[in-house]
Amino acid sequence: MLGRVLCERYELEEKIGSGGMAEVYRAHDKLLDRSVAVKILHEAYRSDAEFVEKFQREAQAAARLSHPNIVNVYDVGIDGIDHFMVMELIPGSSLKDKIREEGPLEIFTAVKIARDIACGLAHAHANNLVHCDIKPHNILMTPDGHAKIADFGIARAITESTMTYDGNVIGSVHYFSPEQAQGGTI
Repeated sequence: MLGRVLCERYELEEKIGSGGMAEVYRAHDKLLDRSVAVKILHEAYRSDAEFVEKFQREAQAAARLSHPNIVNVYDVGIDGIDHFMVMELIPGSSLKDKIREEGPLEIFTAVKIARDIACGLAHAHANNLVHCDIKPHNILMTPDGHAKIADFGIARAITESTMTYDGNVIGSVHYFSPEQAQGGTI
């Protein structure tokens, strides 16, 4: 996969992560001459209409958001049979990695990170989106210590007609809200 160019524009340079639905690569945007992150739907799911829909929903939901504490989405597309999304590349690591490497955070640092996350979530909520999977793995830390929310993979647009998840349990069980675990309104 490395060296591959998606849509004659995004050259995959290095695999930098993998999640339940997709793999993430550092890539070079040949048109704008910048580094980006490209999320490509796992091969096992690209023929599954439900997973493709979730992946596309992630891109559409995240692309509507513009906030300094949310990872920017630049583009979405299909190259052959691969569905992909192009995002801002955040140099650094996740909050999970930071805690694992540094241990318990200083109070000032923890409050600063919590404030960044709360500001990003407030923006998402103001745009009728609930992330549904906020956890240290999905918080990326910038080199200057700010937090950015990533992976709106199971975010859902909250409308009057879609207030529940039809009984499906979606998210990371250790981080569920009580109403999410019960399949209720989030």
